[in-house]
Amino acid sequence: MSGSAGESMSTQSNASSGVAERLAQTRALMSRERIDAYLVPSADPHLSEYLPGYWQGRQWLSGFHGSVGTLIITQDFAGIWADSRYWEQATKELAGSGIELVKLMPGQQGPLEWLADEAKAESVVAVDGAVLAVASSRTLASKLYERGARLRTDIDLLTELWQDRPALPSHPIYEHLPPQASLDRSEKLARVRQIIVERKADWHFIATLDDIAWLFNLRGADVSYNPVFIAFALIGPQSVTLFVDSK
Repeated sequence: MSGSAGESMSTQSNASSGVAERLAQTRALMSRERIDAYLVPSADPHLSEYLPGYWQGRQWLSGFHGSVGTLIITQDFAGIWADSRYWEQATKELAGSGIELVKLMPGQQGPLEWLADEAKAESVVAVDGAVLAVASSRTLASKLYERGARLRTDIDLLTELWQDRPALPSHPIYEHLPPQASLDRSEKLARVRQIIVERKADWHFIATLDDIAWLFNLRGADVSYNPVFIAFALIGPQSVTLFVDSK
């Protein structure tokens, strides 16, 4: 065996053993919290395409570094759902880890449907509610309820498990004003408020980072390849609040 081949196998073995250890720690924590299945999507609270390191928990926990994939862990099963773009990569990166590759194909059952079908009465499925879309959360909770199970969205196991978890990015925010910007932010906010009135709403909450950057004529560098910053916005008839890191 050549030196390079031996080093490659050794690296893969070390990576697999690290994943196996993280799975064991996750299952122990699940048992302590009385969780039967743990869902880890590839997402952040803003449904971003490119995720800051802080939200790459699926990659850290599974060892699979494809940009899209869903991890589910139970006491006797662990699987990554991924589409055909990632099958070759996932096969290599998951080898020996104890995590099964579930190949997503058109018309095939997805991870949320699998969870609902496998759920037993009184079982608990958990997910960090901050990274699961509201519509998906409601659908899954409803399907679990039909089977006598329930969904917990109030817990993030990664906070305890991931000791060297990267910090959330907090780069400087800068102005992007006319003439570079097509409209002044006051004009944009006036349009949003008009729609709030038309819809007979009281508030408009925004989590998508590109929308926030456009609306406020601000830019940042918190997400790779995107001039955006980590934030949330709440717009009312008389007030606007932009939630950002104080640093």
